[in-house]
Amino acid sequence: MRRRFQRGSVQKQRNRWVGRWYEDGRRKARVLGPVGKMTKAQAQVALAAILAPINEAADGQDNREMTFREFVEAVFLPCYRRRWKASTAITNIDRMRRHLQPALADRALRSFRRDQLQTFLDEKCAEGLSFSMVAHLRWDLHQLFKLAQAEGYVDRNPATLLHTPREATSQPKPIMNPQEVRKLFDCLDLRERLVVELAVLGGMRPGEIFALKWQDVADAHVEVKRRVYKGDIDTPKTRSSRRTVALSESVLRDVAQWKNLCPSVEPQAWLFPSEKLTTPFSWENCWQRNLGPRLKANGLGWVNFQVMRRTHSSLMWELEVDPKVTTDQLGHSVDVNQNVYTQANLNRRLEAVRRLENACLAAEAA
Repeated sequence: MRRRFQRGSVQKQRNRWVGRWYEDGRRKARVLGPVGKMTKAQAQVALAAILAPINEAADGQDNREMTFREFVEAVFLPCYRRRWKASTAITNIDRMRRHLQPALADRALRSFRRDQLQTFLDEKCAEGLSFSMVAHLRWDLHQLFKLAQAEGYVDRNPATLLHTPREATSQPKPIMNPQEVRKLFDCLDLRERLVVELAVLGGMRPGEIFALKWQDVADAHVEVKRRVYKGDIDTPKTRSSRRTVALSESVLRDVAQWKNLCPSVEPQAWLFPSEKLTTPFSWENCWQRNLGPRLKANGLGWVNFQVMRRTHSSLMWELEVDPKVTTDQLGHSVDVNQNVYTQANLNRRLEAVRRLENACLAAEAA
């Protein structure tokens, strides 16, 4: 007998989140909370708590015979949805349902072995998936079977010793040099220039930039208190993402100039409002309509927000700025800054090996 698991649905009605599901063959509904005080992700978590005992009661299946798909839908996702932010949940669930479920869905959970899972990752590598994607799939499998072991569905974790194949392709991580940064600023109008200045000079994420309100702007900095993702206003990505971002003089001048042109500068108004003024401008729309075409026309079509943020970290490192200062500006840890964002250019590396050579030769002469 298959587990009759249900996730229900969350809908917005009269500024309230309403959860709907089936129980004993009848459709049920309950108000979960006001839209102004609860995000959709929080409403989904509240609905999951309501459905948990219902799903548990409907489970008549022997755990030893549970399939991969049933475990993912009935145990793993309800558990991890409570931990993930809405944006993380969208990305992770899409990746699992696109790559893991089609190949592994109907197999019994207890039947998996390490070599079989490693072969699966090797095949994904052969399909041309990037190193990052295959590494994420390896992590998904590890977390999934770790939970299965903790809950008693399997005796051991067959994904513990999996590795990302060496053949997996790593995508290049380009950065801009100072001349390209200047070219970027010069080719844009005020609003778009201010957006990319906050990304390159401020190190901010696009969701943080477009979630700014005028009340967040101070004399020499902005306060990151929220972010926007696919139209939903949420808290910052991590605890360290909630931070104070220092602004340079040129950025502050553009902020002042934009304040004279912005449709509304009330404290609660958005720094970059949409045409409605009640919602922030979508960064995806801004990119498609304004930024992307302008960059492509000026030979900078390879630049995106990730390149801008990576450029901030790399140029700060080249200027010998304390890594802790840079990480506080970016809103993440030092190891992430050094291992993920910072890229050393060739001239810096040439200088380093020359200094090493001179040190060795001087030691030999002595």
